[in-house]
Amino acid sequence: VDDLGVNTNDPVDYPDVALVLAEAVSDGRYDRGVLVCGTGAGMAIVANKVPGVRAVFVGDPYTAERARASNNAQIITLGSQTVAPEVARRLVEIWLESEFQGGRSAPKVAKIDDIDKKYRTK
Repeated sequence: VDDLGVNTNDPVDYPDVALVLAEAVSDGRYDRGVLVCGTGAGMAIVANKVPGVRAVFVGDPYTAERARASNNAQIITLGSQTVAPEVARRLVEIWLESEFQGGRSAPKVAKIDDIDKKYRTK
């Protein structure tokens, strides 16, 4: 586990943190990553701007499992003010234990990848 986040009490803008991880996932330096901000929403928005990244906000066990199993998400985001710490730990465990199942989801993920390629500017 590598902590790419904030190691200071000074204010930090969440887009700066999300971008570091999303680029590392996009470049293949990491297979998966977890991002946390107040709601998790902003982190998901930023991470999904990076080509090749599929980020999902997770707030419940079913979404944690399906984010990987159905959507092949490489990044999950959590809200520090919306998800209790013990729940967040369990959601991360569920997601890490899940694998992409392919099947009926594979063509859908392929379509997501095609959209990504269409708008990629790299």
